[in-house]
Amino acid sequence: MRQQISAAIQNGQTALGIELGSTRIKAVLIDEQFQTIATGSYEWENQLLDGIWTYSLDTVWQGIQASYQALATSVQAEYGVPLTNIGSIGFSAMMHGYLAFDAKDQLLVPFRTWRNASTEAAEKALTALFQYNIPQRWSIAHLYQAILNQETHVADVAFLTTLAGYVHWQLTGEKVIGIGDASGMFPIDSQYKDYDPQMLHQFDDLIHSENLPWKIADILPKVLVAGEAAGNLSAAGALRLDPTGTLQPGIPLCPSEGDAGTGMVATNSVAQRSGNVSAGTSAFAMIVLESGLSQVYPEIDLVTTPAGDLVAMVHTNNCTSEINAWVKVFREFAEAAGMDISTEALFTTLFNQALAGDPDCGGMLSYGYYSGENITKMPAGRPLFVRSSESRFTLANFMRLHLLSAFGAMKIGMDILTKEEVKIDRIVGHGGIFKTPVVAQRVLAAAMEAPVTVMETAGEGGAWGIALLAAFMKNKTATETLADFLGGVFQGKEGTTLAPLPEDIAGFTEFVKRYQNGLSIEQAAIDGLI
Repeated sequence: MRQQISAAIQNGQTALGIELGSTRIKAVLIDEQFQTIATGSYEWENQLLDGIWTYSLDTVWQGIQASYQALATSVQAEYGVPLTNIGSIGFSAMMHGYLAFDAKDQLLVPFRTWRNASTEAAEKALTALFQYNIPQRWSIAHLYQAILNQETHVADVAFLTTLAGYVHWQLTGEKVIGIGDASGMFPIDSQYKDYDPQMLHQFDDLIHSENLPWKIADILPKVLVAGEAAGNLSAAGALRLDPTGTLQPGIPLCPSEGDAGTGMVATNSVAQRSGNVSAGTSAFAMIVLESGLSQVYPEIDLVTTPAGDLVAMVHTNNCTSEINAWVKVFREFAEAAGMDISTEALFTTLFNQALAGDPDCGGMLSYGYYSGENITKMPAGRPLFVRSSESRFTLANFMRLHLLSAFGAMKIGMDILTKEEVKIDRIVGHGGIFKTPVVAQRVLAAAMEAPVTVMETAGEGGAWGIALLAAFMKNKTATETLADFLGGVFQGKEGTTLAPLPEDIAGFTEFVKRYQNGLSIEQAAIDGLI
């Protein structure tokens, strides 16, 4: 087996996926059976500079190179061959945000990430204009807000893209983007698989009086769907990815994608009536629709799969950060008490405690808002834990509380889809929160009021998902759809499914009432804690 994999690596019968998540950059190399050969990663964090959540582009490349080098080193150590050739490559990253460049390819302002809730005026104006929900984190909202703010750089914008689109451009020279990622920049017409032409004209008319030297279609990246060729790794790009010079140029790349799209791929959730929930620093539920919704909902994004099919997206800016912070506190206590406990064992112990908690978390309340939350209309983040003197304050209830709170805002959005009678046959959960078996899966099933499946790839889905898209681009047949391809990839990989328990649904319903009623407490914390 080792010799076979070594030969596959030497012959370029592999696919590489690299995903830039909010806290980790992950690289995954797979073989022609879609099994992981090697991985590499790099930990990073966003910065709050002058009130803007951002990452420096220097750190972007430092992280990409470090994660790739860790992977290449693993390949050399495990299989005894250097990584000189790869069959195909794909990049994905956090969706949305604002990366604006001038005609000389210079970054005009620091990268504004999805996490910024600073475009409320643009959100309202564009949603009303298009009659299509434009959340604050979308690229077009950032652009229009910059226009409203009369930022001088706007006249110099020659290219606007996402983080994944930027990386792809730098490595290939191609200003293109996958349709799923593009659907978080500007509305997509799913029939024509491109930006909505009517809305492009509406936006140009809206800003006509600004006398800007560009039209919106001129500065957006070209849209490509899954399976299309998206350029090749240039000589400069190969050195930027692998400064050792070992990796050779000319490798084909698939269209870059957003983390929502790779989550759909990594969970085989691209067919109608399928869905997935990705849970990390942020969280989003993606449900592939059979038809459009009856009206515009500010809580629901309409985006697409990497193949261009319409998806209802319930996106929350906050999910696991507060859980991680509390686990860190428990780790500090363990260390102070002289206990030697691994991170995995600590999470497992605390998560399993949640199963012993009261279904409604004992009357307690938490908001894990490290940043603003669009669904609950909170402009900024103040992590908050509050209880009354009658609340049942136990470790079990405390841990259960933070798990329910992680999906609290998402539950509000999903209830809208329930009222719209959106049909869901299956939901797959993925992300690090599901690494401890059963616990978060059971909580999510209660939130969705539907069975939830977790697969073995739950903790590492995104980078593997973009590697699959790279493999699909290179190996697909003339008539093969993405859904067909994934059907073969996932054959025999059913995962573990849990149906929601009635008591869990009742408890979550009671908790969400408290969650919504207590939003004024969160607002007071924002107003009072500067």
